[in-house]
Amino acid sequence: MSSKRTLEQLVRPNILRLKPYSSARDEYSGHEASVFLDANENPYNTPHNRYPDPMQRELKAALARIKHVPATSIFLGNGSDEAIDLVYRAFCEPRVDNVVAIDPTYGMYQVCAEVNDVEYRKVLLDSHFQFSARAMLGAADEHTKLMFLCSPNNPTGNLLARTEVEALLQAFDGLVVLDEAYIDFAPEAGFLPQLAEHPNLIILQTFSKAWGCAALRLGMAFASQEIVDILNKIKYPYNVNLLTQRQALEMTYRLYEKDRWVDTLKAERTWLGRALQGVKCVQLVYPTDANFFLVKVTDAPALYSYLVECGIIVRSRHTVALCGNCLRITVGTHRENEQLISALKAYAQAG
Repeated sequence: MSSKRTLEQLVRPNILRLKPYSSARDEYSGHEASVFLDANENPYNTPHNRYPDPMQRELKAALARIKHVPATSIFLGNGSDEAIDLVYRAFCEPRVDNVVAIDPTYGMYQVCAEVNDVEYRKVLLDSHFQFSARAMLGAADEHTKLMFLCSPNNPTGNLLARTEVEALLQAFDGLVVLDEAYIDFAPEAGFLPQLAEHPNLIILQTFSKAWGCAALRLGMAFASQEIVDILNKIKYPYNVNLLTQRQALEMTYRLYEKDRWVDTLKAERTWLGRALQGVKCVQLVYPTDANFFLVKVTDAPALYSYLVECGIIVRSRHTVALCGNCLRITVGTHRENEQLISALKAYAQAG
């Protein structure tokens, strides 16, 4: 992989040739209007009778100010999962191309690969849940279009080594998708400030975690304008509904509240981490840079079932690579965290 492939070489030929669907709201763009007779809408029940802005311009402008990137470098989707799926559909030829990803990591990367009939190659993390750029490149071949990284990683919780991410961006001649869903909880900034330096980088972020808006289903992808244009070309016309756009826009005016939630959760993370270490059935609390812990326990399946009976739901990661007998525990409110610790202590005493 001595030279970088161009974007035209990476994108699927049929996508390159594709003439995108032009919605009614796209065609009049740039002009003021008060009478809308173009989209066969019902004229009653304002404002829910009108199709939303297909390009989410007002929301992107607000995000551009917060994220310090051009609005043309922002793609918005129905959760980050839409962006993940679109990247496959734009760049990976089914049964021909492949992707390489760290393991363990977020499961939707593999699900989208299987849905799109694209080979998914896993590269196991080391005992510290870190990856090697050399190992990732060693798993690639001339048909590798994408590489997936998640930092902080899910379910391990740790930031990936920045030097290795940079090495991969420099050496790989395809696209690197870096999922930063949990970056607000990390002690250092992600790669968004360096986005312009890496034309082969796609960064995923979300409104679901730090912003407290999982129900809105709004994901953000940041990339070069050329990559964003390709994603916009193949997305469904009105992929982000009006209610989501409006609520997300309102949240951008409450940035202080998001920051306050993050600070509170970081403090609770410290408390919960110490409390977990004092429970007998807990064998290891892995370091975390996210809003959750990966916790190794004596018997994950039994403890998970016990917590369900107590009305406390965590996530069992027992069958995931490198995560045997591990539970993934989200940081909750102080009261919720105290309830969890009380239940764990009762389980340990009964055992």
